[in-house]
Amino acid sequence: MFRVPFAFFLLGSSLVSLSQTPTPKDLDIGAPDGVKLRATYFAAAKPGPGVILLHMCNTVRKSWEPVARELSEKGIHVLTLDNRGFGESGGPRFEAGPEARQALAEKWPGDFEAAYQFLIAQPGVDKTRIAAGGGSCGVGNAIGVAERHRDLKALVLLAGATDVAGANFLFQHPEIPIFTAGAADDEFNPATLQLMKWYAELSENPRSKFSGFADGKHGTEIFGPHPELVHQIAGFLAAVLQNPQTGKLTPRKTQASDFWTFANQPGGVARAAQIFHDAHKRDPKVEVFPEVPINLLGYDLLQKHQNDDAIQLFLLNTEAYPASANTYDSLSDGYLAAGKNDLALKAEEKCLELLPGDTNNAEFKAAIEKQAREKVEKLESGAK
Repeated sequence: MFRVPFAFFLLGSSLVSLSQTPTPKDLDIGAPDGVKLRATYFAAAKPGPGVILLHMCNTVRKSWEPVARELSEKGIHVLTLDNRGFGESGGPRFEAGPEARQALAEKWPGDFEAAYQFLIAQPGVDKTRIAAGGGSCGVGNAIGVAERHRDLKALVLLAGATDVAGANFLFQHPEIPIFTAGAADDEFNPATLQLMKWYAELSENPRSKFSGFADGKHGTEIFGPHPELVHQIAGFLAAVLQNPQTGKLTPRKTQASDFWTFANQPGGVARAAQIFHDAHKRDPKVEVFPEVPINLLGYDLLQKHQNDDAIQLFLLNTEAYPASANTYDSLSDGYLAAGKNDLALKAEEKCLELLPGDTNNAEFKAAIEKQAREKVEKLESGAK
């Protein structure tokens, strides 16, 4: 007879606890130029950490709602935001085209800063324990928040890439643990799983984690078929923010961080290549690096007029990903920058040869093909 009323007591206690979590509030935040940014604030029932969540470029703030609700129930205050140009926020629409997208992207850092300042100003928010999360294009946006606020305590990154500066930030700040995730059937990047796993390993924080799924599509879309990802993210943030690192951090050394150490320093590309080749001797199937960040790093070196190092990286990418048309297109650009037009033409022809079997989406392949054919025509006419 004791067990029944005790069970009802536990159920009642649970309902009381849930009822104490405030109802989420929709509100407007003023951007620096006066544009209204629509947001939702999920307050916790007691003082605690705060989290700002930034959406993908094919969704709005509501996509983060499952995570926001669970975090608020765990005592963490959360702000979700419609980016300028999305949902209920002001500004020209993101769908208007490339020029509108570029103009919006230039305004976003100021918008996110206004949202960040709103979050830390809320009653009960501990501004010394703040985290940020982002999906897809929100990955770079969340890392941008961390770059402006080096005391950020954690990052959540779902199915998105960052630039060389962003990758360097993850590598150079091991004190910030990161959670990354993606799905193998991501329609925007077939290598999403590998990329997100690599970011987690690039971070040398022992608390950094990666979660991969066979299906689920893109970023926060994974929450639908895999609600466990919501619990994983909320659990990670609760653990990191409510039990922050104390004492001296001992970074973990990984193959990803070892490779990036040399690939991203002047004169270090040869050593990075050796790390790659040594790893492949031990295991021919090992993936030392993803294609995307090495491609970006190669172009970064080209902009710095370090053409030889850039070409070495592009060549290494073709070796690691011999079926990728994009690696050969980039190699062609490296040779062009170095004035090696004959080699540039051969690389571009190889790009076109590989393009039909390339696993990237049709839109990306169409753009590559257009550029490649234009370069081939120009190179062939110049050779006559």
